[in-house]
Amino acid sequence: MFRRREPVPFAFLAEADRFRSNVAPPPPERSTIGQMAGRWLLGLTIVAALVGSLVIGMPALTLDHSAQTQQSQASQGR
Repeated sequence: MFRRREPVPFAFLAEADRFRSNVAPPPPERSTIGQMAGRWLLGLTIVAALVGSLVIGMPALTLDHSAQTQQSQASQGR
């Protein structure tokens, strides 16, 4: 990177992109069995809710052909 030619009031901000820490972050904590079971249960609940809403909503999405044929037969009979 190039150096700025104009004066910067906060020089540490201008040079912050070059700073690298030599301290490694601590390793992430391992999940307990209870936490893993909770995640699985939450995921399973979400999937079951989506499948259930699809199963319950399918009759509303199907076309009712019997009503159309009854209407056409009634109009032909007149």
